[in-house]
Amino acid sequence: MTVFPVEVEEPTSDEVVVPDRPWVVIVWNDPINLMSYVTYVFQKLFGYSREKATKLMLDVHHKGKAVVSSGSREKAELDVFRLHEHGLWATLQHDE
Repeated sequence: MTVFPVEVEEPTSDEVVVPDRPWVVIVWNDPINLMSYVTYVFQKLFGYSREKATKLMLDVHHKGKAVVSSGSREKAELDVFRLHEHGLWATLQHDE
């Protein structure tokens, strides 16, 4: 059996493959929901401790928004849907 060298072609494209950035879910402040309710929703939906849920709620209250979850686009879309079901204002975007 004779083995011949194999030629490997170099890529000719200048295309740069950028790793997929995760998506983040942002909850926005609103004048309707009580702070205690927002804390409860974060605990219920994401399994956060009372301390973490309270910190996120305070970020929403004082800073106007907070990132409450991240991951694939599908996961972020589901999280936004579930937050909307609980009456919270949420959006998703690529992580910066």
